[in-house]
Amino acid sequence: MSKAPGSDERTSVPHAADRHDLIRVHGARENNLKDVSIEIPKRRLTVFTGVSGSGKSSLVFDTVAAESQRLINETYSSFVQGFMPTLARPEVDVLEGLTTAIIVDQQRLGADPRSTVGTATDANAMLRILFSRLGTPHIGPPGAYSFNVPSVRASGAITVEKGAKKAVKATFERTGGMCVRCEGRGTVSDIDLTQLYDDSKSLDEGALTIPGYTTGGWNHRLYTESGLVDPAKPIRAYTKKELHAFLHHEPTRMKIAGINMTYEGLVPRIQKSFLAKDKEGMQPHIRAFVERAVTFTTCPECDGTRLAEGARASKIGKVSIADACAMQISDLAAWVRGLDEPSVAPLLTALQLTLDSFVEIGLGYLSLDRPAGTLSGGEAQRVKMIRHLGSSLTDVTYVFDEPTVGLHPHDIRRMNDLLLQLRDKGNTVLVVEHKPEAIAIADHVVDLGPGAGTAGGTICFEGTVEGLRASGTVTGRHLDDRASLKDAVREPAGVLEIRGASAHNLRDVDVDLPLGVLTVVTGVAGSGKSSLVHGSLPPGADVISVDQSPIRGSRRSNPATYTGLLDPIRKAFAKANGVKPALFSANSEGACPTCNGAGVIYTDLGMMAGTSSTCEDCEGKRFQASVLEHLLGGRDISEVLAMSVTEAEEFFGSGEAPTPAAQRILARLADVGLGYLTLGQPLTTLSGGERQRLKLATHMGEKGGIYVLDEPTTGLHLADVEQLLGLLDRLVDSGKSVIVVEHHQAVMAHADWIIDLGPGAGHDGGRIVFEGTPAALVAARSTLTGEHLAEYVGG
Repeated sequence: MSKAPGSDERTSVPHAADRHDLIRVHGARENNLKDVSIEIPKRRLTVFTGVSGSGKSSLVFDTVAAESQRLINETYSSFVQGFMPTLARPEVDVLEGLTTAIIVDQQRLGADPRSTVGTATDANAMLRILFSRLGTPHIGPPGAYSFNVPSVRASGAITVEKGAKKAVKATFERTGGMCVRCEGRGTVSDIDLTQLYDDSKSLDEGALTIPGYTTGGWNHRLYTESGLVDPAKPIRAYTKKELHAFLHHEPTRMKIAGINMTYEGLVPRIQKSFLAKDKEGMQPHIRAFVERAVTFTTCPECDGTRLAEGARASKIGKVSIADACAMQISDLAAWVRGLDEPSVAPLLTALQLTLDSFVEIGLGYLSLDRPAGTLSGGEAQRVKMIRHLGSSLTDVTYVFDEPTVGLHPHDIRRMNDLLLQLRDKGNTVLVVEHKPEAIAIADHVVDLGPGAGTAGGTICFEGTVEGLRASGTVTGRHLDDRASLKDAVREPAGVLEIRGASAHNLRDVDVDLPLGVLTVVTGVAGSGKSSLVHGSLPPGADVISVDQSPIRGSRRSNPATYTGLLDPIRKAFAKANGVKPALFSANSEGACPTCNGAGVIYTDLGMMAGTSSTCEDCEGKRFQASVLEHLLGGRDISEVLAMSVTEAEEFFGSGEAPTPAAQRILARLADVGLGYLTLGQPLTTLSGGERQRLKLATHMGEKGGIYVLDEPTTGLHLADVEQLLGLLDRLVDSGKSVIVVEHHQAVMAHADWIIDLGPGAGHDGGRIVFEGTPAALVAARSTLTGEHLAEYVGG
C-alpha cells in the first residue's frame, strides 16, 4: 500500500506554526525592572515569585498582560476604541509570542447595590430563563424575573408606513421583576431631616449640614436662588407650601442664577446623589453623613428579595426564584440536579456546571443574592474564575494575582487543581504567588529580586521547582521554611467574652477570646471567622480593627500623607529654611501651578477614557521650582518623597537630617515590612496586603488594647513572614492583645491560642470545632486545620 504523498514530511518535520511555543520578553524596564529578558513557556503553568516589591507584577501585569490587552484593543474599530482606555506601550524592547491575556485579579467587584454574585456570573441569567420556561403561574419572559428590570407600560399612536401613511393606536407593555418600592435594592431608606439642616437657621445663615452643600456653592445656590423659598427666613418658619417646595418638589427645569438647571426637592436629591451608591464605596466623610442621616431597613414590600410580587409568586415546585437565589449555592446545585425536564435539558446542564464550579472552587457557601461589594478580594477573584472554567477558549494566557489569598490549606489544593485544569486545556497560566504549596505545582518558576524596589527588578532564577530549591536565592532558601511549635505559650491576662454570636452563619456561638496573648482564629473559607471576629465583638471593647478594605483617598494620597509622616518632614524643611511649612505640600502653596501639585496633567475626554501625561513644567516633581531650591540635609522635598522607607529612616534617623518624629513613623513602616515603598507612591497602586500593613503601621501609634488583624500575611514573601511574627510578638509583649484571622500555618504554629471554626463552610460551618494551644491541635488532629498543621510542623 503506497503512502500518502508528503506523509513522511508531516511526521518527521515539525510544522512552522509549532515553533511559537515561547513568550519572549527582551529589555523590560517597566517600574523597577532592570532591562529584564526572559522566555516564558506557553501552555505551561509558570509561577512568578520574589519578595514584595521585587517586580513580579511589573513583569507579569504591567508588561506581558498590558501589551497583550493593548494589541487586542487596536484590532477594534476606531469608534469602539473611543470607549476604551488608552493604553501606553510598556517600557520594553521586544515582546514576541503573546496570546490573548485574561487577567483574573483581586480588584473587588463593583459596589453597586444591584450587583450580586448571581448577576456577576451567568448563574442569574440562566435561572431567569429556567423560571420563565418552567415557573407557574407563567408571568412573562426572563426579564420578568430580574430585579434590575422595571415594569413599563405606555400607550399612544404610532405611524405605520405602509402605502398611505396612517396612525395606529398601540400600547406597549414590558413586565419586569423589579420591586417598585425599593427599586431592586432590597432595602428602603428613611431620612432623618434633622441631620440635613438646622431648622433654627435660614439658608443664608448656613442651615444645610450636608457634605458638599456649603454656603455659596452650586448645591446651596440651587435653593437660595430658585425663588421658591425665602433664603433669609428660618426653615422652621416655612409655610407648608414652602417646605414642600424645599424638601419634596418634583424635578423641574428652570433658570437659576442665569443658568438652565433642574430644580428638585432636597430629599429626592439626597436619595439620588448619596443613596444610589453602596455605602462601602463612599468617601469616609460622606459615609459618616449617610450613617448619621439615613436608616436602611429591609423593604417591607419584597422582604429584601428585590423582586416584584409576580416574580415571587411564580414557582418551580415550591421554590421561587427568590428562594433559589437565597439558597447556599451547594444546596441550589443539588436542587437543580433534581430537576428532570427534557425541554430545557441543555440549560439545566449549563446551570449545573456553573453551580458545580462554585463548589469546586470553594465558594459553595455563598448564595447568588449575596451583594458583590461584600466579597473579599480573594472571593472576588474566585468568582471571576467561574466565568473562565467552563470557557471553550484555549491557547489564551490566564494571569492570576495570588489566587490562594483567603484560602485554607485544604482549599489551596482545590485551587491548584483548577489552575492545572486551565493549563491542561492548552492555556498558558501565569501566577504571581508566595505560598510554597502553590509554587510546588509549577512547570516553570521565575524568581525576581534579590530585594524590593530599587534593590529588585532582576531575574534571580528561572527553571524548575527543584532547581529553585537548590538555587540559593532568597525564595529558594526559604521554600522549605517551617515554623515550629513554641516550647512555651503565654498565659492569658483575662478574657473577652462573646456570647450567643449568630451573625451570618454563626450558630449561637459562645467563646472566650484570651487577652494579652497572640490568638489565631482559623477555619476553611466561609466557616464564620470574620463573622465572629468582626461582627460579634462586644460593643465598647477597646478594639483596633485592621482589615484589607481599600484605603479611601485620592490619587494625590501617598504613604507620607496617610501616616501623617509629611507633617514633621514639612516642619523640618520649614525650620531649616526659615519659610512656611505649607510651601512643602503639593496640595497647598508649594504646588506646581500647571498640574496643581498632581505631577501629571489629567485630560478628561468626556465620553472617552481620560488620559494622563507627566507635567512638563515640574517634570512630575509636583512642586514649584522655587520650592525645590530649599534643601534639608542636601535634599529637596521631591527627592525626599522619592526615597524608600528604608532610605528615609536612615536619612531622618542618624543621617543628615535627624527628625525623631519622622523617624518614629518610618520605623513602624519598616516594622510591618514596607521598607521598600517610596514615600510619595500613590495609594491607589498598593496591593490589599500592603494597604493592610500601612493601616497597621498607622494604628500602632494609637492607644488601643486589642488589635484585630485580617490575614496580615497576604502578599508577604516567605522571608517576610518571620519579620511579621516578630512584629506580632512585640505587640503582645508591649501589653496588647492580638487576634489574627489567618490561614498561614507559620502564624498558627506561632500562636499562643487557636480557635478553629467549621467543620465546613456556610451552613456546614459556624461552630467552634477546636479551641486550645497549637500543640493540642496538632496532637488531636481532630479538624482539617489540625491535620494540615500537623503535616506542616512534621508532627
